[in-house]
Order: sequence, then C-alpha cells, then structure tokens
Amino acid sequence: MAPASKADKKASVDAAAWMFNVVTSVGIIIVNKALMATYGFSFATTLTGLHFATTTLMTVVLRWLGYIQSSHLPFLELLKFVIFANFSIVGMNVSLMWNSVGFYQIAKLSMIPVSCLLEVVLDKIRYSRDTKLSIAVVLLGVGVCTVTDVSVNTRGFIAAFIAVWSTALQQYYVHFLQRKYSLGSFSLLGHTAPAQAASLLLIGPFLDYWLTTKRVDAYDYNMWSLVFIILSCTIAVGTNLSQFICIGRFTAVSFQVLGHMKTILVLIMGFFFFGKEGLNLHVVLGMIIAVVGMIWYGNASSKPGGKERRSHSLPT
Repeated sequence: MAPASKADKKASVDAAAWMFNVVTSVGIIIVNKALMATYGFSFATTLTGLHFATTTLMTVVLRWLGYIQSSHLPFLELLKFVIFANFSIVGMNVSLMWNSVGFYQIAKLSMIPVSCLLEVVLDKIRYSRDTKLSIAVVLLGVGVCTVTDVSVNTRGFIAAFIAVWSTALQQYYVHFLQRKYSLGSFSLLGHTAPAQAASLLLIGPFLDYWLTTKRVDAYDYNMWSLVFIILSCTIAVGTNLSQFICIGRFTAVSFQVLGHMKTILVLIMGFFFFGKEGLNLHVVLGMIIAVVGMIWYGNASSKPGGKERRSHSLPT
C-alpha cells in the first residue's frame, strides 16, 4: 500500500503543478493580449522585466518568512542561465517581428526535438519507439492547428534559430541546476529572478524602442492600463514559479509536450471570447490529433523503457 500511496500522491502533486502552470500561462496570455491590443502597451521585453522584478519581490518576502532557505548557486552557472533565458525572451520577440506567424509557430514546434536532442546527448536519455511516435503526433496536431502561411528570410531564420536553442537550453538548465545543486523551485527562482529582472529592465526599453519605435517612458499610462500591468505582473509570479516546478518534476521535453495543451486551450478560449473566426475544420482536426498525441505520450513515456536514463551521472 505504501508504494501505491506514494505514487498516487506524486501523481496528484504533478497534476496540481501542471494545472497551476496551465491556468497562470493561459491567464497571462489573455491579460497581455488585452494590455497590448486594447491599451497599446507593446513593450514586451520591458514588461517581462517587470514580471521578474515582481517575482524577485515575492522571493524576498518568502525568504523573510522562512519559506526559502539559504542556498548556493555558483556565479558562472547563474550567468549561463541568465544568458540562455534572456536570449530566449529577446529571440522570441525578434523572431515574431521578423517572421511570418506560420514560420514562428514552426520554430516553436522545433523546441521539442531540440529538447530531446539535449536530453539524449547530455543526460543519456533513451526514448522508446512509441514515445518518439507520440511526440511526432503532438507536433503534427499542433502544426495543423497553428501553422498557416510560411515564409522564411535569412535574418528571421537566424532569430528563430537563436530563440529555439536558447529556450531549450534554458529549460534544460532549470532541471539540471535543480538536480545538481539540490535546489527547490523557490530557491532557484530566488537566484535567477533578480538577475533577469535587472538585465531585462536595463536592455528592455532600448530593445522595445528598436522593435516598435515607441518609448516606454512616453507611453500614456492611465488607471486601466496600470491595472492590467499590475495584474500581468501578479499572474507572472505564478507562471514563473510553476514553470520551475513543472520542469523540475517533468523534464524539459515533457514540459514542452504538455505545454502544447496551453496552445489548444488558448485557441478554444479565443473562440469563446473572440468568435468563430479562428476556429474551422482543420483547427478542430489538429486539436484532436494533438490531444491524442499527448495522451499517447503520457502512456508511452511512463511505461518501462519508454523514457529512461542510460547513465545516472550528471553532465559535466
């Protein structure tokens, strides 16, 4: 009874962590869309810096209350993580600006095979045939849902390449640092959030001006735009924390596969909030294929040999 009870408890915590991530991630997408589309606040990088500043404040309060214990993370490890994370954020923003929506979505889909490659090379992970096929089905379904017009240019391809690899490395590094230095999600966030907040708030206004030709200090702030900015920052605390919790429990590949459920939910909620324009037969078909692939992945990867480490040593 004890092993079964322990497994049930782990499954319950995994499900709660995942739902926490889904709710906060979908919520912040809707709030940010309203903030940018309705109130014209198009400063994405600066807004992300504010998200991490709010997260830093949360970690300071939790440390003061005793929920975060003192821990050590070498400066070089922190520096590498911040470089990967910031290149991911900046790369995604630039990729969206320079590429068509279709190629941008293809680039996001390619994060799963890149994350798989990192786990195979660095962690000696081995995937079964069913696990590989289930991942392919998820990619096919989300691709059918989201990929429309596809046009590629050199600078857009470079931006997408940097965004994909830096995002995959950042997510892999979350899992790696938690294991190597025995850091909990709160502790790791306490190390990384201040560094990301400082760096993004420093470069954000300049990058946003380059992307939008608008200055964040010249924006016409009003009560409602400030309410949405504060709401976005508040939800971002949960999004950042839940990402660290989920990657620590699921690994980067599982996080990416399950993450496409958020894409499906955003499409469905867009249908309810904004009408039937974005929902047609091929989108519904893609949703069904993707959900089938996610269920298959969950079953295949949990079976013996579905996804296993050939060597238990950590990469150097």
